[in-house]
Amino acid sequence: MSRDLDDLAGADRPALAQRWVSLLGGVPPRQISTSLMRRILAFEIQARALGGLSASTRNRLASLAEGSKRPRSRRLVPGGRLLREWNGVTHVIEVMEGSYFWQGKSYPSLSAIAHAITGAHWSGPRFFGLAQGDQP
Repeated sequence: MSRDLDDLAGADRPALAQRWVSLLGGVPPRQISTSLMRRILAFEIQARALGGLSASTRNRLASLAEGSKRPRSRRLVPGGRLLREWNGVTHVIEVMEGSYFWQGKSYPSLSAIAHAITGAHWSGPRFFGLAQGDQP
């Protein structure tokens, strides 16, 4: 596999196109850059050598291709933690029963913490990358 990947690095467009045909069948799209061709071919070589994507990843990609949205089923449970990096500082928020704990103080909502961190009025769940319904 390593040799195959090394060969891609120095290959010109015709050589990459030939490799594309042998690995993927068909000709590469005309507008595709040589850089992207190399990355796609490298992925394919590695996937064949190492087993490719997991079944759950393949299923997730298939559902995305069909246009279905990812269900938001995360639930925040007491004892969990949220991490958010803001202006070079990582903030760790602990989920409590009915509240949140940050920097030695209990807060009633994520929005209150987001406001304390940024100085602006944010939706707390949005600031922390959660769906609106995710609450303890």
